[in-house]
Amino acid sequence: MLDGLRKSSKSWVAKALLLLLLASFAVWGVSGSMLSGGTSNAVLTAGETKVSMVDYRLAYDRQMVILSRQLGERLTRDQARQFGIEQAVLGQMVAGAVLDEQSRVMNLGLSKDRLATLVADDPTFQGVNGQFSRDTFRQVLRQIGMSEDDYIRNRQDVAIRQQIVEAVSDGIDVPQVMLEAFAKHTGEKRDVQYFIVGEGAIEPVSAPADDVLQAYFEANKAAYRAPEYREINFVRLTPDAILDEASVPEDEVRADYEARLDRYSTPETRGIEQLVFSDQAAADAAHERILAGQSFEDAVADAGKTMSDVQIGTMSKADLPDSAIADAAFSISKAGDVSGVIDGTFGPVIIRVTEINPESVKPFEEVSADIRRELAMVTANDTLLDIHDAYEDARAAGNTMQEAATAQKLTMQTIEAVDADGNATSGDAVTSVPEQRELIAAAFEAEEGVENSPLNAADSGFLWYEVAGITPERDRTFDEVRERVTADWIAEETDKRIAEKAKTLADRMGNGETLTQVAEAEGFTVETKYGLQRGGNDGDFGAGGITEIFDGGPEHKGTVASPSGNGYIVYAVSAVTQPVGGVETLGANVRDTIKQSISDDLLDQLVAKLQTIYPVRVNQSAVERALGTQ
Repeated sequence: MLDGLRKSSKSWVAKALLLLLLASFAVWGVSGSMLSGGTSNAVLTAGETKVSMVDYRLAYDRQMVILSRQLGERLTRDQARQFGIEQAVLGQMVAGAVLDEQSRVMNLGLSKDRLATLVADDPTFQGVNGQFSRDTFRQVLRQIGMSEDDYIRNRQDVAIRQQIVEAVSDGIDVPQVMLEAFAKHTGEKRDVQYFIVGEGAIEPVSAPADDVLQAYFEANKAAYRAPEYREINFVRLTPDAILDEASVPEDEVRADYEARLDRYSTPETRGIEQLVFSDQAAADAAHERILAGQSFEDAVADAGKTMSDVQIGTMSKADLPDSAIADAAFSISKAGDVSGVIDGTFGPVIIRVTEINPESVKPFEEVSADIRRELAMVTANDTLLDIHDAYEDARAAGNTMQEAATAQKLTMQTIEAVDADGNATSGDAVTSVPEQRELIAAAFEAEEGVENSPLNAADSGFLWYEVAGITPERDRTFDEVRERVTADWIAEETDKRIAEKAKTLADRMGNGETLTQVAEAEGFTVETKYGLQRGGNDGDFGAGGITEIFDGGPEHKGTVASPSGNGYIVYAVSAVTQPVGGVETLGANVRDTIKQSISDDLLDQLVAKLQTIYPVRVNQSAVERALGTQ
């Protein structure tokens, strides 16, 4: 593979780097390992290369933001640990560090001009004109907490590291035989016969004796552990929360109504048809015929037009672009009347008014409640920041949350007990405020009894909160969860017995019976699925079931759990269809994916090899300090 890579490198520079790299393995081929320890501020070291706590924390925060956006919620530190973000970022840092150390040993560099070009070409720092913006550059770095020198150094390290990466991965071409094999493998389709074994195939499962349940509970005690619960006090300040409609005088409401009467008025509109002529003589002649009794429809037909050609819709006077036509249309006294010849913008015109909708005005009584609320909302918005400042001043003076809220006529609310997932002790979801998710996530990162900065609430509001109490997680007793344990045991035992029944039936096919014979003997209905494809999905089998079906040869048979309901599917492949066509059936994205996979494998091997050459030391204490957990 590496010989082919050398032959396909795009440039003599890449070839030279690769040869130097391979030579370095022979020269520096000493063994190394990832070690822990140390008291420095470096999170990890690889040879003489160090990764600082700042670099690690920035990489960690970026991963937190990415995953939080994907999940649609802000992750807590504990959730991040469960997702393995700390170790994933540490792995990235290790890979970068050993590549940087190799770059240092090989004395790779980057010119200042090239570095300046890379920074200037970064779209992150371009202004509205598409050019590099110094102000944007400073603003972006300020937002992520990075100095200009740190960014330049980081960008230089990445560019130098990329020289090694490109030497290894550039110019890779996927072998034709691999593409052909992949096309054949992915294009294969299978038909299967199957039947479903459900709860009806076994005897109903009853609750066992207490000693069985007790043993099951002890074996699965962690599943019944009570999570940490927190009591949260909060005060929500929004314009709605301080709205006082009763304080708006009636005369002020009426004055606003009179001042904005046009807002509540609907202007007169008229349905208008417009017949345009090419010259004055034709228009005059048509008008004479209409006066003599000809219908407007016949005049339109004589002009060589249809009624759809002359309809311009129902419009107000202000909406008509031609003032002469507008004046004429709104001077006609009743619907159905026709105007005289009008000197229009596009030539002589005769119009007919088809309908008249008089002006209407909503009475004061109909809109007064809405006006009163709007005026009260204006006042609320004007005083919101004053109330915010007064509340903050009261808290700074030592008032409790309840006292500060009462003084500003706000309501303090309490969530008695909620876990990090937003559930009460009953297991039901807590719904207290629109900002529920953000409030609970923040509260589980706060300390008990400590005042916190407010969260953003709807309509430019504020949400103050404090943790009033913490109930630590604990092991529940058997008696507390007896019903739940019983239900879980019955469900698990039922699933186990169905699976055993399905496997017994599938084993009979291995002893010479066909699937149809087994189904008929046991009273199951045989069904058939046609054209299942590797890597696909199916409503009855699910993605996992499709994987199982393609996990054997053309006579493959077995069982798979049903993705819906409590049951197992017994199946047997009945036909295999090879794909028509070859490599040409693969899309460009598939080829690129295969190529990228090969490149990734080579880089993984390179990083693994470099870790044996340059011992990597991880300072767990520095990791914890970087994350603020120590």
